[in-house]
Amino acid sequence: MEVFRTLPPPDERRDCALTIGNYDGVHRGHQAVIERLRAAAAPTGLPVCVLTFEPHPREYFATLGRGTPPARILTERDKLDALAACGVDRVCIAHFNESFAQLSAEQFVSEIVVDGLRTRHLLIGDDFRFGARRAGDVALLSAFAQSGGYRLEQMETVVEDGQRVSSSAVRDALASGNFDRVTKLLGRPYAISGHVVHGRKLGRQLGFPTLNLRIPFPKPALKGIFVVRVHGLADSPLPAVASLGTRPAVESDGKLLLEVHLFDFAREVYGHLVRVEFLARLRDELDFDGLDALRAQIDTDTRQARAWFEQSGRLTPATAAPVPAAQTEKREKDDG
Repeated sequence: MEVFRTLPPPDERRDCALTIGNYDGVHRGHQAVIERLRAAAAPTGLPVCVLTFEPHPREYFATLGRGTPPARILTERDKLDALAACGVDRVCIAHFNESFAQLSAEQFVSEIVVDGLRTRHLLIGDDFRFGARRAGDVALLSAFAQSGGYRLEQMETVVEDGQRVSSSAVRDALASGNFDRVTKLLGRPYAISGHVVHGRKLGRQLGFPTLNLRIPFPKPALKGIFVVRVHGLADSPLPAVASLGTRPAVESDGKLLLEVHLFDFAREVYGHLVRVEFLARLRDELDFDGLDALRAQIDTDTRQARAWFEQSGRLTPATAAPVPAAQTEKREKDDG
């Protein structure tokens, strides 16, 4: 899959089948859109292209004091991986800034959809709006279709069990720790991936060493203490307990971090790319009066997580694959 951090340069532009949106979550509704777009593109061999935005437009407007930013479901890495798994050929990530926000609806169609991406088939959702002040709608896209040289198709919202499949529904399920519901909405288990980075080594001092992943945005869709399993360090996923938050017990203004304590694991894995799959929620983040109280709570969390694995039968420390003495890491070409 090709990824462009802006519109493709002129010599790399080619006719495409396009859909547009934030695609946070790449949930089953998004997947249905891409599947239909692939079917429409297949007879003519058009590449399937997704135009998405960074930051999320609502995040940008929140910096101007207009509205509240949404909680993020996926990191950019995980979103791109999910889009690639859906069979997308090209992703264009538009930098949503002041100049982009001021594009009129007509400019958006002419400069982005027609000239910038050479769209020949455009598939949009039933609530799609675009351009400055969200003035653009289906009627405007239809009016431009003939002169712009594209076919326009609109898709109804995907509904499951009487409820709309949406990023908001995924956020609500994540916030409540309903991971069965999250899996149903996403069509896959929820996970966060990234490279293991150095932390303060406090967990090691407390007797519970952790591997740490940075969270690259200020408002994740979930916080707290979780039962997880970690992919990428052995032939089978490894059981663990994790904290996602700002660590109020040890820092007053800490940055967001995903800290994962792997059971019975002592190997250093800095720089490795791992995927942390969330299985169950244990509790909220808490503050503590001293490190002894924090150590006691981590011990309780760890025992509860071990018990969860034993009771669920999904994966236990006893059945986890042994870690090879020398594990060759599969790395990405870059962090994009």
